[in-house]
Amino acid sequence: MQPRNMSMSGVVDLAAVKAAQEAKTKAEQARAETARQGGAGAVAPADLVIDVDEAGFERDVLQRSAEVPVVIDFWAEWCQPCKQLSPVLERLAVEYNGRILLAKIDVDANQMLMQQFGIQGIPAVFAVVAGQALPLFQGAAGEDQIRGTLDQLIQVAEERFGLTGLTVDPDAQPGTAPAAGPAMPAGPYDALLEAAVQALDAGDLGGAIQAYQNVLSDDPGNSEAKLGLAQAELLKRVQGMDPQRVREEAAGKPADAEAQIAAADLDLVGGHVEDAFGRLIQTVQRTAGDDRDAVRRRLLELFEVVGTDDPRVVGARRALARALF
Repeated sequence: MQPRNMSMSGVVDLAAVKAAQEAKTKAEQARAETARQGGAGAVAPADLVIDVDEAGFERDVLQRSAEVPVVIDFWAEWCQPCKQLSPVLERLAVEYNGRILLAKIDVDANQMLMQQFGIQGIPAVFAVVAGQALPLFQGAAGEDQIRGTLDQLIQVAEERFGLTGLTVDPDAQPGTAPAAGPAMPAGPYDALLEAAVQALDAGDLGGAIQAYQNVLSDDPGNSEAKLGLAQAELLKRVQGMDPQRVREEAAGKPADAEAQIAAADLDLVGGHVEDAFGRLIQTVQRTAGDDRDAVRRRLLELFEVVGTDDPRVVGARRALARALF
């Protein structure tokens, strides 16, 4: 079974826009149904830690990630560091009271999942949010580090995908789960956003860009449209590029704004986020006037592609400020 709508790099994932829409709708449905039933559908604290295998991965991880960030603990019985880390994760999952769900996967019994996540060693901890996978940490980690990582994960899940977690009832019977709510009315821009995603799937970047621009002309703050537009414009820019020529030109002209901007676009599409950001920050330091401003604007556009709350963006913003001032 191949997990769907998963981005292991967390960079240019064209399914992320559609997944964000679906995740927000499902989260609203779950909250509405819980409220309608007067709190019914809550989970027991024991249900915040679950064992997952390949057969149940889509149901227990991908589908649940539309309601709550799912933290995955890859472990094995023979792994001594796992025996130290896993109890901490289990305790924190209960302590966070529904803001995360912990899924435990035994790598010996689920080799395919281990390969799909590209795991080289355990313990390894990932998260899946609205169908999007991202690595959290590998190996031993202190409780303070784990708490900080989980806090950031929860913030991103709520701000970018509208996920506020599960309702927990200490008196609920283990094995219960929130019922899916009734279908919610479509939002005012859902048709346009769906058309944009379909255009992306068909390779019609111009059509996707136009659809996102139509949404933003009426709703300039629409986060799904802003993200989709930034991604589609990036892909359109790199169409037809000769990567070898672009990189050779960038290597030979370290202070050439156009050469470095083109190479940074390729870096980002290839998933090399830090390389793209570092390249443009260095170019800001080497240039002045209109060239410097062009590089700065492109860097801000790439921040939108990755996500302004991504820790790599936060660090690059600080570096950019130092380079400018």
